[in-house]
Amino acid sequence: MRRHFFLHIGLGLGLLMQFLTACTDARKANESDVQVVGAMRNAMWKGEIAGIIHLDTLKNKEHLYGLGPVENLNGELLILKGKSYKSEVRSDSTMRVTETFDVKAPFFSYARIEKWIKNELPDSIQTVVQLEKYLDTVAQDRKQPFFFRVEGKVKKAHVHVVNLPAGSTVSSPTETHRGQVNYRIENQAVDILGFYSTRHKSIFTHHNTNVHMHLMTQDLQMMGHVDKLSLIGGTAVLYLPAL
Repeated sequence: MRRHFFLHIGLGLGLLMQFLTACTDARKANESDVQVVGAMRNAMWKGEIAGIIHLDTLKNKEHLYGLGPVENLNGELLILKGKSYKSEVRSDSTMRVTETFDVKAPFFSYARIEKWIKNELPDSIQTVVQLEKYLDTVAQDRKQPFFFRVEGKVKKAHVHVVNLPAGSTVSSPTETHRGQVNYRIENQAVDILGFYSTRHKSIFTHHNTNVHMHLMTQDLQMMGHVDKLSLIGGTAVLYLPAL
């Protein structure tokens, strides 16, 4: 009798441990899933540019990554390796980059990614178009949206920082670019964080692309939304989240 009792207890504990392990694995998987808050089209067409997510409310900031614009389209945001950066226009040739989580965004995407897989980028992958086509191939094994990172040196890159005048209203994509400043970066070591999805056009990527990327120089002096890119072949490394 006692033998059967302890046998049932052992089986019960075993099932309980399997359940708790499965819950833990599910929680970890959910934390690594890409989260998208708000939508680009709501800001561009409906004028919903007020902040709807406060970055300081994001928990477990270790291994956190994310990108989006500052509320009221008054700057760019980048979370890289658990640190949050905001860029703001100072002049046609200068910007200010500060480290802060005390900022809001009208739309934003983020994920907690602890493990990355390092891939050497072929020398032929240098432009935004070439990088996106390369990711199209990589994405065949990934059913969900994902972040990617590129570390390397650029021959040149064009980035922009949104800078909508205070009090402005928006009802079309053209109006969101009022005050925007474009910057040129040359011969700099950079970190790029990108979002890839085939299902988020006009939600978190523009209607003609599957990627949304922000670039920051490794000296932390410049950061913005990537418009054009010319990587120096042989210097770039692509990091993808471990499956």
